[in-house]
Amino acid sequence: MHIGPGLGVAIMMNNYFHDMATGLLVGSGFALHAIMRIQATMNTPQATLFFLKTNSQMKKLFKFALWWVVLGGVPRTIFYTSFEWANAADKLQIPALAVKHIMMFAAVVWGIYAWRRMQKKVDLLKESLPSELRAELIGL
Repeated sequence: MHIGPGLGVAIMMNNYFHDMATGLLVGSGFALHAIMRIQATMNTPQATLFFLKTNSQMKKLFKFALWWVVLGGVPRTIFYTSFEWANAADKLQIPALAVKHIMMFAAVVWGIYAWRRMQKKVDLLKESLPSELRAELIGL
C-alpha cells in the first residue's frame, strides 16, 4: 500500500500519541500511587478526601488514555508492516521495535491491573470517611 505524505503524517502522529497515551497510563498510575502513600502516612480524613478527589480526576485521564491506546491501536495495526516495520527493518532495528512493543504492552496490562487494585482501596477509603466529607464526593 502506498502511503502519501498526508497519510504518513497522520499515521506518525497517531503512533506518537499512541505511545504518549501509554506513558499517561503509566505516569498517572505512579502519580496516584504516590499520593495514596502520602494519604496513608498522613491518615487523616482531609488527606483521604484529597486523595479521593484526585483519584476521581486521574481516573478520567486514565480512561481517556486507555481509550486512546485501544482506538489508536487500530490504525497503528493496519499500517504496522508498511510504516513501522518497514522503517525499522531498513535500519536493522527489528529487535528494538520488538522490545519497545513488549514493554509497552506489559505497561498497559500492568497499569490496568494496578488501577483495578487501587480502585478497590478507593472504595474502602470512601467508606472510611465521615459522612459530611463523603458528601463532598457526590458528583465526582
